[in-house]
Amino acid sequence: MKKTFFLVSLLLACVFGFAQNGGFAKGDKQLNIGVGVNSGYDNGIPFGASFEVGITDAISVGGNFDYLSSKFDNTFGDFKFTALYFGARGSYHFNELFEIENEKIDVYAGATVGYRSFSWDDDFDDSLGDDYDSAIFVGIYAGARYYFTDSIGAFLEVGDIGSTNARLGVTFKF
Repeated sequence: MKKTFFLVSLLLACVFGFAQNGGFAKGDKQLNIGVGVNSGYDNGIPFGASFEVGITDAISVGGNFDYLSSKFDNTFGDFKFTALYFGARGSYHFNELFEIENEKIDVYAGATVGYRSFSWDDDFDDSLGDDYDSAIFVGIYAGARYYFTDSIGAFLEVGDIGSTNARLGVTFKF
């Protein structure tokens, strides 16, 4: 968690240090594809994607998908776990509020609500108990994007965003 806090602090310091021209506007369509760099689950690499459309110069709405699967083989038996998250999300983009004028930067935060589906197969008797029931989930996140070109960049999100609490990846703007 300390690494995540350090990365976010460093990213935000860079954002505010080089502000010149806002990197988000009404009508922008953004696709994020990334991997989880920190997960609350024991094993596996979380993969996720989200898509949002700007409905104003500061607000976007869209959806997200998250996938994590892991398999353990040991002397006590085999175990396979899969988590799927599907949800809607909405973000507030802080560029105008923070007077960020850099076309390459987008700083945002938001909320997500959706359904999480857990499935597992194991050789144990009810080894997961009720901790991993499929159910509705609600989460919040904060993130930043840096565009290398007009349409391709990198992003970092932290928070309760599915099967991970920190995601790093590539972003596309249409």
